[in-house]
Amino acid sequence: MRHNFWAIVVGLLTASICLGQTQAAPSPKIPNESTNLVASAHKLLKAVAAGDPDAVQKLLDSGLDVNSQVEAGLTAYHVARLLGDADMMAYLAQHGADTKLPIPPPDKLVDALFNRTITNQGPGAAVLVARDGKILFEKGYGLADIAHGVAFVPETQSRIGSITKQFTAAAILKLQEQGKLSVNDKLTKYFPDFPRGDEVTLRHLLTHTSGIHSFTDKPGFLDGVAMAVKPDDLINSIKNDPYDFDPGKKWQYDNSGYFLLGQIIEKVSGQSYGDYLQTNFFDPLGMKNTGVYRTGIRLTHEALGYQFESGGKFTNALNWDMSWAGGAGALYSTVEDLFRWNEAVFGGKVLPAASLKAAWTPVKISDDTGDDPDQGYGYGWFISKLRGQREISHGGGLNGFICFLMRLPRENFTVVVLANCEPPAPNVDPSNLGHLVAQFYNWDRLAPRSTQKANNNVSPTAFDSIVGRYDYGGVVMNITREGNHVYAQLGEQPRCEIFPKSATEFFWKVVEAQVKFVKDSNGKVTKAVHLQNGHTLDAPRLEEIVEIKVDPSSYDAFAGKYDYGDGQSIMTVTREGDHLFAQLTGQPKYEILPMSPTKFFWKIVDAQVEFVKGDSGKVQKAIHHQSGHTFEAPKLE
Repeated sequence: MRHNFWAIVVGLLTASICLGQTQAAPSPKIPNESTNLVASAHKLLKAVAAGDPDAVQKLLDSGLDVNSQVEAGLTAYHVARLLGDADMMAYLAQHGADTKLPIPPPDKLVDALFNRTITNQGPGAAVLVARDGKILFEKGYGLADIAHGVAFVPETQSRIGSITKQFTAAAILKLQEQGKLSVNDKLTKYFPDFPRGDEVTLRHLLTHTSGIHSFTDKPGFLDGVAMAVKPDDLINSIKNDPYDFDPGKKWQYDNSGYFLLGQIIEKVSGQSYGDYLQTNFFDPLGMKNTGVYRTGIRLTHEALGYQFESGGKFTNALNWDMSWAGGAGALYSTVEDLFRWNEAVFGGKVLPAASLKAAWTPVKISDDTGDDPDQGYGYGWFISKLRGQREISHGGGLNGFICFLMRLPRENFTVVVLANCEPPAPNVDPSNLGHLVAQFYNWDRLAPRSTQKANNNVSPTAFDSIVGRYDYGGVVMNITREGNHVYAQLGEQPRCEIFPKSATEFFWKVVEAQVKFVKDSNGKVTKAVHLQNGHTLDAPRLEEIVEIKVDPSSYDAFAGKYDYGDGQSIMTVTREGDHLFAQLTGQPKYEILPMSPTKFFWKIVDAQVEFVKGDSGKVQKAIHHQSGHTFEAPKLE
């Protein structure tokens, strides 16, 4: 369900390109080729996938054979062809690429991709590919349980986070078909005292346009998520938050809305959320390995959740009590059950055509945001395009788990990827992997990749005005300039070059995404407007924070544990050489950088922490600032 949706959407920028190696996976050995040659060949494939002819030329100038092969016999020309990049195909052909070498079978490409991406000793994943109701490929990789060496297999049951939302939406639509509710009902019909509930409809909740603040975006939300919460207590907390915008005015991913929908299903049906889904969906469709996850549940093939930390190690992830997720993300499933679900939904066995049409129609909002009318969010599904073809999909993620379910309706083609590590290791993003798999099987059925040309007439000095940090909703996008090049990096994701259409408009080559930098009347950039998958995001420019130099020995005074929430959530501060790190319970460790001798900031999020000393000169507490909120955290040791 992810408390930061834009990490899902913009996560496509991190492209798990070709067979690029992760930090955690060992490189398979290829007979008769040196390790350096294989590494260079992979760099060539990644440069091709990024549409970067300059990088390709540098590698070829270094003496690398344009026809070098990696796993499964994949070449640079194959990659350009698989991704539909006609310009790169022509470029490689001019440099001697063998254009007649057959593309390796798609199952071999998928197997090579996951073998290289997932290490056998770390968290795992399962992938399933199907067309016309027939499974073409399914296999598991890595481990579901590291401590006991349990393999991740297609039968492994894994939490699916926000993929849950399409089940919630389908349940609402089924209740509407039964005449028990309407998507036009006001929220006050079910929660009479909900603030401004007479302005909010169920359709607003389904489409993330209600303006109700997402409870997962609250600072410190994760502090208590390991303990059970009563639905009424969570709803009362949601009621206390001011609206992010007037209902219907904007689109903003909102877990609060889907939690409320889950409760409405219970009120209307007279059954628990899980029992309603079991009776109406899981049992009729033979989904025997799907249900609402709850603490203490005993699953036959359960995946445990892990997180990837800097330094390349995996640790146990924060274990949610799924009472916090409800209709927004509480389900577990398998790749096989999600395949059954997709076949039933798209085969008309779950909802009639009229309901499906409503569910798959992108919402239109009252404010003119430039959203693509053919792409966006419907009821529990994203509607987008993959190289010209309509795609209906959704991802999911919570601590320890990340997944993706997609359908290309015209091809009757499904891909499911489940993984048990979030934050994930580099390149292990199920959405990116799923899109690559879809292109492996459908490259000759998809339109050529749209290629935009950089405007070389834009003076590089104009780039200086856009350099800075932008708030992408809890995570920071850093824009930097190096000579004549501009780069964008979201959080800790890989840095990608962006290319100018004008002095204020840029695009990515690795994915269909654009960003426009908006200036005020004084010519100062105030925000970035990001366009991707049919949606726009306003990202305000953050005040620039300058890192200062301090004596690293001063960090010793700050090391220790700080109480970030009644002893349940602890921030551990450690010194490693000349660097200071902070790690919150259940989250990865991140470096914090000095902005004064006692105040530090995170690069990946808009957050700062100040260490306060007492009369004795010893640090007594930390004061944390984030998203307009400030709280104190006493030092425990």
